[in-house]
Amino acid sequence: MRNIKTFAFIVSSAVLLAACSSPVKLNDNVKVEDRAGGKASTATTANKDADSRTVAAIDANANANGNANDGTNATKAELAKRSVYFDLDSYIVKEDFKPVVEAHSKYLSGNKTQKVIIQGNTDERGGREYNLALGQKRAEAVRKSLNALGVSDAQMEAVSYGKEKPRAIGSDEAAWTENRRADLVYQ
Repeated sequence: MRNIKTFAFIVSSAVLLAACSSPVKLNDNVKVEDRAGGKASTATTANKDADSRTVAAIDANANANGNANDGTNATKAELAKRSVYFDLDSYIVKEDFKPVVEAHSKYLSGNKTQKVIIQGNTDERGGREYNLALGQKRAEAVRKSLNALGVSDAQMEAVSYGKEKPRAIGSDEAAWTENRRADLVYQ
C-alpha cells in the first residue's frame, strides 16, 4: 500500500512539473520565416493618434537632418504602424508585417542617432514565465529582422512585457489577437 502511494505521488509530481514547463526557451535561435499569415486587428484610436504624432516627428527629424524618406504615402503609412502582430504561440514575423519592419529599418538606417525599444507582448493565456519568454522571442524576431535590413544593434533594445501590458482588455479572440504583438517605441 505504501509503495502505491509513493508511486502515485511520484507520477503526479512528474505530471505537474511537465504541465508547468514552457516550450519557449530564451536561448533558442529566433527564426524569421517568409510566409503569409493571419490578419491583424487595428489599433485603438488613441494609439493611432499617438502614431500619427510620432510619424510627424520622425518626418520633421528626417527633413531637418536631410534624411527624408522617399515621401510616398506608402512609406508614411507603414511608419505610422508601430506594432507587428503574431499568431498564437508564434514568434515568426508574418509577411503582412514585413513592410512595417522595412519602413522602420529605412528610417533607423537613415537616422543613426535614433533609438528604438522593441516591446514583446502576449495575450493573457499561459503562465507568467512562458509569456515573458514568448514576448522576448517576439521582440527579438523583430530586432533581428531590423538588423538584417541594416539597423545597428546599438540603436535597438528588445524587451518583454509578457501579458503585463495588454492593448485590449477581454478574454476573447479579438482581445487576444490585439495583444499578441511587438511594439516599436522610439526614444
